[in-house]
Amino acid sequence: MKNVFKTVMLGLLVPIISSANQIDRQVVVKRNNPIVTKADTLASLSVGNGHFVTTVDVTGLQSYPQDYKNGVPLCAMTDWGWHRFPNTKSLKPSDSEKAFDFGHGHKEVYAVEYKKVEDGMHKDATEFFRVNPHRLNLGAVGLNLSDAKGNRISLSQITDIRQEQNLYDGEIISSFVADGQKVEVSTGVHPDKDALYARIRSQLLSDKRATLRLHFPYPTGKHADDASDWTKPEKHLSDVISQTEHTALIKRTLDATVYYVLLQWEGRAVLRKYAPHDFELSSLDDTLTIAVEYLSDTTSKSDFCFENYHNATLHHWNAWWSNGAIVDFSACTDSRAKELERRVVLSQYLTQINCANNMPPQESGLTYNTWFGRPHLEMTWWHVVDFALWDRPEVVAKILKWYNNTAYPVARKIAERQGFKGVRWMKMTDPWAGEAPSNTGSFLIWQQPHYIYLAEEMYRANPTSETLREYGEQVEATAEFMADFVTFDTKHKKYTLKGATAMQECMTKDISYNQPFELAYWSYGLSVAQKWRERQGKARVALWDDIIDNLSTLPENNGIYTAGQPIGISDSHEAFDPFDAPTKKIETFADKCRNDHPAVLGACGLLPYTSLYNMEKMKGTLDWVMKNWNWQTTWGWDYGMIAMTAARLGDPETALKALLIDTQKNTYLPSGHNFQTPDRLRIYLPGNGALLTAIAMMCAGWDGCKDLHNPGFPKDGKWDVRWEGLKRMQ
Repeated sequence: MKNVFKTVMLGLLVPIISSANQIDRQVVVKRNNPIVTKADTLASLSVGNGHFVTTVDVTGLQSYPQDYKNGVPLCAMTDWGWHRFPNTKSLKPSDSEKAFDFGHGHKEVYAVEYKKVEDGMHKDATEFFRVNPHRLNLGAVGLNLSDAKGNRISLSQITDIRQEQNLYDGEIISSFVADGQKVEVSTGVHPDKDALYARIRSQLLSDKRATLRLHFPYPTGKHADDASDWTKPEKHLSDVISQTEHTALIKRTLDATVYYVLLQWEGRAVLRKYAPHDFELSSLDDTLTIAVEYLSDTTSKSDFCFENYHNATLHHWNAWWSNGAIVDFSACTDSRAKELERRVVLSQYLTQINCANNMPPQESGLTYNTWFGRPHLEMTWWHVVDFALWDRPEVVAKILKWYNNTAYPVARKIAERQGFKGVRWMKMTDPWAGEAPSNTGSFLIWQQPHYIYLAEEMYRANPTSETLREYGEQVEATAEFMADFVTFDTKHKKYTLKGATAMQECMTKDISYNQPFELAYWSYGLSVAQKWRERQGKARVALWDDIIDNLSTLPENNGIYTAGQPIGISDSHEAFDPFDAPTKKIETFADKCRNDHPAVLGACGLLPYTSLYNMEKMKGTLDWVMKNWNWQTTWGWDYGMIAMTAARLGDPETALKALLIDTQKNTYLPSGHNFQTPDRLRIYLPGNGALLTAIAMMCAGWDGCKDLHNPGFPKDGKWDVRWEGLKRMQ
């Protein structure tokens, strides 16, 4: 098979297509369309545009939200749809703050969780600022279905279900039978509006046994749910403020939050309000076409035409799939290839509609709320890097714009409050870059170099002085914090990362020294920041070079790299020597950390090689993890991280094994969502992003990789993977 290459910046040769024959992208996408033939609350499907997502049940609409509440819920969510409960106690963010001494020579003030009743106002502040603001479910648009006797038709009574998500065209086509009558529904979301549209065809419409229902909830403020409290009608308002023959504008008021819902329809229909937050649209014909647009103000025009919306969606998604990258596994003979392709294609779609936002997305995107709808900035790497590697840098640019314009001033204040130079990027946040109090998240540091990594991706995509100007100040400030945060151990003449939790969350109760991934990431971040200075004609910073040259090597035990070394959060910073710790204590801690993320592998898999570790020892660590890890405690992005590590270490079979390992949190639902747990994380988009990042790397390689043709796949003749448009990883 012949490879075609093009030359890009920095003198790299990057394969842009792995075959002389162009891939038929439409065929690849369509053969992976999700098809649903029975009601399954974990098989709901979503349509969206990156800023707005609506999730629907087997009717093609949100007809049975209560049935799906504990599956993948039926929500309508946007970038801008947020709410705060009233701050009746006049609480301030500083009410949740507490000072610590982690040995940096000064007190550090963190936003923490006060949990005891006697903490009074501090506990109230913790609860308020963790819950507020939270993302809204803007409403439910569904069918009211009744039998000939006027009884409501339940979800279990619907038969002959066939629902297909036409990924290439961006629409869902649903058909089913209710009380002996066929119902057909076509559903989509306009590419440039926060608008769901649908065409419903059935005799049940003209018989008044099928009507369209708009139903609006109050928010719950809960940690993880559908954000819908249907039991508090007195706490919010839903009023029609203007109406014509084919439109109605509804004003929604929830405390200080106001938004609008523009309902539009074609044909003969009658709208009535039959409860405080319930509206019914009854058709006089067998066909009803509607659009429901959610608005932050009243400036939208009434321009609905089903065919125009339908054609706009088709044009958008046909063009989207024609651009960017694609991977085709159809020539592979390994039995695992078909499922891998399904996961990859569906992950492309799901990450685009859920994660291509104006700010970093939440872990469950715009599908439903987890962590109160809040983004976690330590997940930005998993949400965003795949877009760069799949040749969609415009998504990275949008998210970095939020970092620059919104988060940057706040992050600088956090660093100043804690006594550090530069900027300290927050963890759990909101559209205004607020910092949620946490006894884990507030101490995390592994999100700090993310900005530098993503800025470097933007430079690789567009190596110009304009890119340097756009991100240079933030790269510099990020590196300033990183350099100021390390501690120099005068006894051993080494810099340590002292007093920071790690991305291995088995350490929730511990503050630690020298987490391996963080050490490698610190080396990477400062090294790239130096390159950025040189590109701008500036001198290298001597302190940064000294830190790079004298960082602690990765901690190890018996030739295996370990998860770092702990100190208790309440201990004196002199309580534990990271170099002279008793072996028994390290062994006990390493045994404890066979759970959760095998984060040590990220030092190799996610980053270019650093001399902080030995490749043979890293191979031994990978083997140890594969044999000894407690897989039930892992999370969705771990499998992509392991695969990338295996690929860099020349072990493609382990890379494949990791991507497809049979464990609960590596489950991919019919929709393509990465399932984690039934109680909270029924979907987990960092897992989808990790899969896409790993596949891009396994196909297109990484800087310094000598094999330019599918280096992450076995050379056994079974993996003839064809692809176009992928970019090499750093």
